[in-house]
Amino acid sequence: MVAAHTGHSSASAEWIICLDKRPAERSGEDVDIILARLKRVKAFERFHPSLLQQICLCGYYECLERGVTLYRQGDIGTSWYAVLSGSLDVKVSETVNHQDAVTICTLGIGTAFGESILDNTPRHATIVTREFSELLRIDQREFKSLWEKYRQCMAGLLAPSYGVMESGGPSPDSEYKTIAPSVMSIYNVPSEKIMRAGKVLRDAILSRAPHIIRDRKYHLKTYRQCCVGTELVDWQMQQSSCVHTRIQAVGMWQVLLEEGVLNHVDQELTFQDKYLFYRFLDDEQEDAPLPTEEEARESNEELQDTLLLLSQIGPDAHMRMILRKQPGQRTADDLEIIYEELLHIKALSHLSTTVSTDSVTFIIHCRPYTVALFNQGEEGTSWYIILKGSVNVVIYGKGVVCTLHEGDDFGKLALVNDAPRAASIVLREDNCHFLRVDKEDFNRILKDVEANTVRLKEHYQDVLVLEKSPSSNSTTSSSHYKYTVMSGTPEKILEHFLEMMRLDSHLNESDPALDDFVLMHCVFIPNSQLCPVLMASQGSEQERLDYTLNNKRRVIRLVLQWASVHGDHLQEEDASLAFLEEFFVSVSDDARVIPALKYQLPELEKIHKVLLRQFSMGDEKLQKRQAIKSNDEILFKVYCSDHTYTTIRVPMAASVREVISAVADKLGSAEDLLLVNLSSAGGEKVVLKPNDISVFSTLSINGRLFVCPGDQLDSLMPLPEQEGPSTGSLGSFELMSSKDLAYQMTLYDWELFHCVHEHELIYYTFGRQNFKKTTANMDLFLRRFNEIQLWVITEICLCAQLSKRVQLLKKFIKIAAHCKEYKNLNSFFAIIMGMSNPAVSRLSQTWERMIANTVRIVRHCRSLPFKPSQTSKNHPDVRSYVRQLTVIDNQRTLSQFSHRLEPRRT
Repeated sequence: MVAAHTGHSSASAEWIICLDKRPAERSGEDVDIILARLKRVKAFERFHPSLLQQICLCGYYECLERGVTLYRQGDIGTSWYAVLSGSLDVKVSETVNHQDAVTICTLGIGTAFGESILDNTPRHATIVTREFSELLRIDQREFKSLWEKYRQCMAGLLAPSYGVMESGGPSPDSEYKTIAPSVMSIYNVPSEKIMRAGKVLRDAILSRAPHIIRDRKYHLKTYRQCCVGTELVDWQMQQSSCVHTRIQAVGMWQVLLEEGVLNHVDQELTFQDKYLFYRFLDDEQEDAPLPTEEEARESNEELQDTLLLLSQIGPDAHMRMILRKQPGQRTADDLEIIYEELLHIKALSHLSTTVSTDSVTFIIHCRPYTVALFNQGEEGTSWYIILKGSVNVVIYGKGVVCTLHEGDDFGKLALVNDAPRAASIVLREDNCHFLRVDKEDFNRILKDVEANTVRLKEHYQDVLVLEKSPSSNSTTSSSHYKYTVMSGTPEKILEHFLEMMRLDSHLNESDPALDDFVLMHCVFIPNSQLCPVLMASQGSEQERLDYTLNNKRRVIRLVLQWASVHGDHLQEEDASLAFLEEFFVSVSDDARVIPALKYQLPELEKIHKVLLRQFSMGDEKLQKRQAIKSNDEILFKVYCSDHTYTTIRVPMAASVREVISAVADKLGSAEDLLLVNLSSAGGEKVVLKPNDISVFSTLSINGRLFVCPGDQLDSLMPLPEQEGPSTGSLGSFELMSSKDLAYQMTLYDWELFHCVHEHELIYYTFGRQNFKKTTANMDLFLRRFNEIQLWVITEICLCAQLSKRVQLLKKFIKIAAHCKEYKNLNSFFAIIMGMSNPAVSRLSQTWERMIANTVRIVRHCRSLPFKPSQTSKNHPDVRSYVRQLTVIDNQRTLSQFSHRLEPRRT
């Protein structure tokens, strides 16, 4: 225990001096001085005078400077405290390392804590002063004595053990452990208004109908100064014009029962309109005085206002009374009342009349104080709605991220998505009311009427937006729908996917949404930011061991999936390689302490070796096309306006600004130069932007890069070679087998396609300049389609002899059919579109005795199952031909050739 500060202000010195005395040395005057001061403290203002006087006799004063630790989590307590001034932080740690404790709430003036001394359980949290604070301290022995004597009055001051506390009836021989939850879920420190209302009703009854409050005998037992429930209801309905039904009257008496102003003699939790005995709080003392004439007169004057007050708050009390009943004990009237009340709650405002009223039979009432309703990482078993009060949402490593208030709900995502709790929920004030729906009943009744969109907030900002969608795997969830990510901060999205990851599934059975994140994360969180987040997401010592273990296992699985998807691209980034090295070492170290991680080490080690070692490629692999990487250097010709050129060596992903700089260095030019993409038609001149990257692969088939000053742009003319061939390749082409041509085309197309990484589609869609990455492999694959299409047009338009053109057209149709047989739809459609080009389709003489034959060939190809040949003859000339097609890409030139072959009919 920290020694109390001895310096006191002059204004408070008198009562503090009195409290500093030993209890046995305090005079009656000292007690009066202390009593006058404590009456102004929120925690004590509603205490019964006799209890408050006892506190004045046994309490001690302490004042502590800022940052003082009053006691630590796990200590065995010796005292109970109430806050007179200042505030204190409540810190909880999931390990023995108190330095990692997270602040879950703050205790202000009027709050009390330390009730674990009643059963000698360890302290559930560490208490640290947030500022200079004054406390009232009561030692364990005196506090236990007060508790036994004034248990009912003190119940509202106490916080139960750190954990979930449920409402329920006490057993006859209950000690604090079992009775406290039930008492606290019903009784609260009475407010000043309710205390006064109880006194007004008691004094009015004694002055108007004294026979109602009297000693009564039942089964040979005498009950002192009691009332009967039915008599109280009868009397109230006679006295008040605002009470119209007995149910309404019951709710008004329930208010007094909940607040502890009226008590059932056998500690029943609800007021009933039956022959049951109740006793006013003032009558709990033996020889309680009767009201004086003055008190009786005041009570009669205030009676109607008091009844009006109780009629206004009675429905809520009646609602809580119904909710405390067991489901089987609720009547049809009870269910109707609950349903009408539920429609006024924000979290349930979307309910319709199609929801059966029996849905509320599974909602219970819970009313703890500064406890965790559930902890992060635990299995989700219930959904909660706040009727009164507020809670803090606490996340490991972040502390309190937001506060939820009356009408808000929480806990539903863990039920719908069958996932662990994403945060801990800690009450931030006493006297909180909740509705709770258990998982089974939630899925059975409320799942179909839940809101379509859920927004998660941290620090009052949306960090994750989820939308309801059908569940693709009903075996993994008891519900037929789930909430999927629509938007959010990158860190929260990653955190959500880690929480949702099922450790009992195979690595290949991951969530499609998670696959999308792994593939698309570069759009909103590059690897340079993702790697630190992944490293931090493994957990820390402040978290529970089981939570940390599961978190580490989830991160390992995500890293394995991330590495397998990104593959060789990670080798281009030093930060990613450094992360993999660090991550592998970290997991290896953890596996020595946590044996369960050893099972994932082999997979991680395999990825580690594959990505970090250098390969030596054999001759066979060198013959195959290799993917182009962003850092690959390229030799490229850049032309000037006079058709001279200079050759530069730059990275594939070089920007236009870097290309111009390299050309200017070679040319020794100090002028401001433009880089221009000039097509074979000459009229299409595209001035490239300085930030454009990887422009070499974006050129058209016969396009060239030119560099020139701005005033020479209009004078740029295409090179003669850009016009393409003047004669066709029919001489060699007709000697090649159609099937061999299709096979080699398919082989080459596959090599081009295989080099295209999925991320290139992302870079292409969102702009390669935003990622500083090349899309060269995708550009070349797309360019191949145009090349084949133009090849078909070029060969047909350069074939002057009609009979040869017919044979050529048939050959292209056969090649297209074989391409379809090989499932090479890229070349298939390119050939078809080539033959559909106006320069070819207008050749009517070539197409006549051909249409029916084409239909038959296509129908025949569609009817055959796919059976690719096991082997194909390796014709180097065919292979070389299909990879080096020469084409005319100028549509005007192709049209001119077409009209020469078959002039327009007049």
